[in-house]
Amino acid sequence: MAKAAEPDETADFERAISECGFGLFNVIILICALPCLTAMVFSASVISYVMPTAQCDLNLSVMDMGMLNAVTYAGMILSAIPWGFISDTMGRRSVLIIGGFVDGIFVLCSALSQNSIQLMIFKFFDGLIICGPFAVVVSYLAEFHGQKHRHYIMFFVGLIISIGAVTLPLIAYLLLPLHIYFKLGNMKFHTWQVFFAISAIPSFLSGLLHIFLPESPKFLMAQGYYNKALKSFQRIYAINKRKSRESYPIKTLIDAVPERMEEETVKRKCWRAKFIFFEGLKQLKPMWSCPYLGVAIHVYLLHFCQIMCVNSVRLWMPNIFATIHTLEVKGYSDRSMCAVLKHDTQLNFTKEEKNQECDIHHEPETYSDNIIVAAIGLIGYLVIFPLLSIQVIASHLLKISLLISTFLVGGLYFTNSSLSMLLVSAFYLTVMGICASTVISMTVVYFPTLMRTMVLLLIMTFGRLGSVAGNMLLPLFIKINCWAPFLWLFSLMMLAFLMSLFLKVNIKQALN
Repeated sequence: MAKAAEPDETADFERAISECGFGLFNVIILICALPCLTAMVFSASVISYVMPTAQCDLNLSVMDMGMLNAVTYAGMILSAIPWGFISDTMGRRSVLIIGGFVDGIFVLCSALSQNSIQLMIFKFFDGLIICGPFAVVVSYLAEFHGQKHRHYIMFFVGLIISIGAVTLPLIAYLLLPLHIYFKLGNMKFHTWQVFFAISAIPSFLSGLLHIFLPESPKFLMAQGYYNKALKSFQRIYAINKRKSRESYPIKTLIDAVPERMEEETVKRKCWRAKFIFFEGLKQLKPMWSCPYLGVAIHVYLLHFCQIMCVNSVRLWMPNIFATIHTLEVKGYSDRSMCAVLKHDTQLNFTKEEKNQECDIHHEPETYSDNIIVAAIGLIGYLVIFPLLSIQVIASHLLKISLLISTFLVGGLYFTNSSLSMLLVSAFYLTVMGICASTVISMTVVYFPTLMRTMVLLLIMTFGRLGSVAGNMLLPLFIKINCWAPFLWLFSLMMLAFLMSLFLKVNIKQALN
């Protein structure tokens, strides 16, 4: 417990935030962060649940489906660094508010789409926008917590993302089997568009809730606005301690940044953000030399391969489940993976069939499989992370997980029912999620403070590049032969496993 400060005592950020304690205010900002984190999950995954229903309505080819899965990640890649500038210029709170509302608008525009081109355009802008609030909300949460509680933030983020991954198929289970069809002028709307519109709720809710929250006190101090930061601390203290703001024991804040008495113009803020960015690049010079350069490239390539594999499976899984259930309902004896892929690639609709059958709906069981897969992933996440406190498990988890995943992704080729597909894919995605978290945890402790943010940004960028490349290449392999995509995924996983053998992993070491 922190020692009480004297009335006139000055304090740095860590001392000031520790005096605020942990209480109702912290619970409130965690609740407000929930829709933002959920919006990220929805943006990345919603299209994979829409495609089985919208395939006829939008006349989607296999290549169209791959592009739709990839286009959101393409937007995220392009906007990652610009959002860093904006958050350092405008502040965390402004990004969360404006980003939430703007993203919600683009998701609604996606719901209004009448063809695949419109949908691709709006999903690209969805990815372009949601990348900002998602990146900022993690910093925002960390900057409202002291050292005692800050390390739980990443666990909270991972937990909410896992819950969001369960929530989306649950909504699909309840809504997509329903028959909804109506017209507004010349525009036609089906169930999948209503599903899209509902997925915009977390984005709007995130923007709305953050209106009532203060700016990050750490950001204000870094900008030199100590009086504003002090008021923010006083507000947190009053809510957590149930006392008056005037009773907050810290009266003066200190930091390395000179105090600013007046607001800066936007032009001045942009100039200073640019200056800080280029000064930061100079401090990253050690990243381009030994020993960090080799490790960084190693990690980037490893993460590229594993995210390419995992999202090539995850984003196509709802469509594969829907096809398997369709074959089961129609009584086909051959429900192998080859039969599933052949059904999808040869699925064409004439004008007459489109007019009669384009209001396609699958049975709820189609989506219950996705709920089970996501739930197994959540359980696996809750089980494995406490075990990371054991040094032997933490040191060898990445290698073992990648080896197991290599055989699991190859095993997908041999599945011939929805049950076998469910079990193999669930364990594969769960283990791969653990792999990704292990790589990021290792990176956080290996690289020095001045490199850490940039390296993490590059890791996420390489992962998103893998998602784009994977979803563009998968349809091409499907067209070659039914076993080609699985041989490709198996080879990528084997490459990732071999790279992990030469990577020393120790997520328990002290921070550099």
